[in-house]
Amino acid sequence: MDSNRQQKVSKLFQEELAEAFRKWAVKEFPGNLISVTEVKVTPDLGVSKIYVSIFPNTQKDEIFKEIKVNTPFFRGILSKSASKQMRITPELIFILDNSLDEMDKIDKALRGEGNNPIL
Repeated sequence: MDSNRQQKVSKLFQEELAEAFRKWAVKEFPGNLISVTEVKVTPDLGVSKIYVSIFPNTQKDEIFKEIKVNTPFFRGILSKSASKQMRITPELIFILDNSLDEMDKIDKALRGEGNNPIL
């Protein structure tokens, strides 16, 4: 169970990164949507795991690679917004969230579409 402080920091980071990704994607990857699905912060607030979802899937790997390359840029944005609440901005670890893809596969299987070895 996360502490109140962890929850507040997670929420702040999720909101700030969502806005940063929106602006960044418009310039770098027009027509793509990058969503921050979840942010998990360690109890010592030293590391933040940021789960991102990218739509459409056509450039997903390329976009995720660019996100990782630009980690210092995104950390700087968080540093500015969290400077009054935190002395040190946590290390950011970006994780590609494939839950929407998995839901789509399950949905197709239930409708009888796609590769279903049982049928």
